[in-house]
Amino acid sequence: MSETITADDLIAGYRQIIARAHEHGLRVIVATITPFEGSLKQPEALPQREAIRQAVNRWVLSNTEADGSIDFAPAVADPTHPARFLPAFDSGDHLHPNDAGYKAMADAIDLGLFRR
Repeated sequence: MSETITADDLIAGYRQIIARAHEHGLRVIVATITPFEGSLKQPEALPQREAIRQAVNRWVLSNTEADGSIDFAPAVADPTHPARFLPAFDSGDHLHPNDAGYKAMADAIDLGLFRR
């Protein structure tokens, strides 16, 4: 049996982690979900999963619960096809970045997030 996780489910999970971390005095930085088109074993599910990714990413960038956010998605996305990794940053599985992709993600981090 396959259960579909919604954007609301994922956001609720983020909120729970943020609240629990804050209870322990920890700061939380959240990040957008990177592209994954081409990696799914069920490509017919892509439109629904891409909509979920987009909704979660909008929440990540606009939420006021976390202590900051990082927008990794555009750092590694193909500008002409943002649902996919830029080929130069794709490890080959269309889900994980290669070394150059990880560098692009690192370069997207505002180090000011880590200053108190």
